[in-house]
Amino acid sequence: MGVVYDNWERLVDATLRREELRRIALRTPSNVSSVSASPSFNASVSEGASGGEETRTEGETSACNDLRIFSFSELKLATNNFAPRTQLGCNELGMLHRGSLCDKASSICTNESLIAVRRFHSESVQEFHEWQSEVNLIGRLSHPNIIKLLGYCREDNELLLVYDYLQQGSLEKLLFERDYTNHPLPWDRRLKILIGAARGLAFLHASERQGLFNQKEEREGFYEYFDTSDILLDHSYNAKISGFSLATIPEDPLLQLGVEVYPGTDWPRCSSHSAPEYVMTGNLYLEGDVYGFGIVMVEMLTGLRAGYWALQSGQFVRVDRIKHDLATRRRLDKIMDSRLEGKYPAKAATRVSELALRCLEMQPKRRPSMQEVAEVLELIESADRN
Repeated sequence: MGVVYDNWERLVDATLRREELRRIALRTPSNVSSVSASPSFNASVSEGASGGEETRTEGETSACNDLRIFSFSELKLATNNFAPRTQLGCNELGMLHRGSLCDKASSICTNESLIAVRRFHSESVQEFHEWQSEVNLIGRLSHPNIIKLLGYCREDNELLLVYDYLQQGSLEKLLFERDYTNHPLPWDRRLKILIGAARGLAFLHASERQGLFNQKEEREGFYEYFDTSDILLDHSYNAKISGFSLATIPEDPLLQLGVEVYPGTDWPRCSSHSAPEYVMTGNLYLEGDVYGFGIVMVEMLTGLRAGYWALQSGQFVRVDRIKHDLATRRRLDKIMDSRLEGKYPAKAATRVSELALRCLEMQPKRRPSMQEVAEVLELIESADRN
């Protein structure tokens, strides 16, 4: 077992080192022409929207023909020309802005008029595939715990997506950023967020098992790693998951630069939330999403980021080294988020830690399904209320 962990840690370290090289490769000028000249987009979106008229209800998939097509000028106006003060966040794919579709002549804007606009870096094949995948995937989904895509824009070299605006932002921000840590999430709110996120993942997994996404690639999972940044919260702290995709990179860009890739691996990103089977093989499975959710549960218990546990010792503690603390109630009390000030039901915290351990099993088949995870969390919440 020690050899397995050594190999796993070595692979994680190697992967993180090559991340910056991959980002450079993905933005090489040679990729730009292939994005703008790609003939597959119109056919793909048309295919996704040609499934006939369907009644769209909660917890179902449908054709994406109800998505609104925005003009670029309309979104420029909504975001004040993408002003820096409207920025909500940024990742390797693009910048996220807050905007408003309300009448500019009116001084009153309701929550319903607020939108979030992601403006992609339209410089690579990966970004085009990610944008196209979100239009075809998220646009077909309707579930209270999944981010709602309102529409999209594609003009010239501009690729944009428009979502519902969620006032509380990401769980990552509320749990870890210094501006928010002085107002920690209470226990009942943490449990509510976990339940909502679990329900969203369970719906995605059920849809995948029913073959509703018609994946051609040999993959099942939706996340390279699921973490707190993928959980967004509305004004009532209802969780809505985001960041999932079926997009794939046609060819490893590192190979185009002549960079040596570690044998047996071919994947874009890894983190401390990545399942061991993904780190070892580069293959995505639904069980990997369960593993990432297990890490999120541990972060909710401890209030610390994965990979940063036991900072007082100046060392990074990996998942396998914290399992002993999760398995023992006396040790669990020592690693619980101190900001809770002991205001949590000990029995419920123990049950959550036990569920997290099941999600973190090294063998994927021994992990529970997301449906079971959601049901167990609901039972824990119900027991808390009684």
